[in-house]
Amino acid sequence: MAGFMLEIVTPDRKFFEEEVDMVIVRGIEGDLGILRGHAPLVTPLDIGKIRIKKDGKTRIAAIAGGYIEVGREKTTIIADAAEWPEEIDVQRAKEAKQRAEERLKRRDNIDVARAEIALRKAINRLKVAEERE
Repeated sequence: MAGFMLEIVTPDRKFFEEEVDMVIVRGIEGDLGILRGHAPLVTPLDIGKIRIKKDGKTRIAAIAGGYIEVGREKTTIIADAAEWPEEIDVQRAKEAKQRAEERLKRRDNIDVARAEIALRKAINRLKVAEERE
C-alpha cells in the first residue's frame, strides 16, 4: 500500500514526520481516518489520540487539540501539544486530573470551561500512557 507524508508539529517541536499508511484522529465531530488520496480537508481536532498506521504497526500519541490539513501529497497536523506514551509524566497527569476535579466540585470563582478542558486533557494523557508497549 502506497502511503502519504504525515507531519505533526506543536509549538515546541516537529513531533513527527514520516510516510504513513493511515492516520486516525479525533475531529470535533468524531473520528477521522485519513488514507492516501483523501479529499482535501481542513478541520479542527479535539483532545484525543492520534493513531498512526505504517507497515502493519500502530503508534499512538496524545494530542491536546489543534487542526488537521489534508492535502494531495501531505497531511499536516498542528497540535497544541503532542506526546508519545513514554513521554507522559503519569504522576503529573494524575495531579492535574485531581486539581481539575477539585475545581469542578467547588465551582467557586473558577472558569468551568477551562477546568473541564484541563480534566479532559489529563484523562486523555493517562489513557494514552496506559497503552505503552
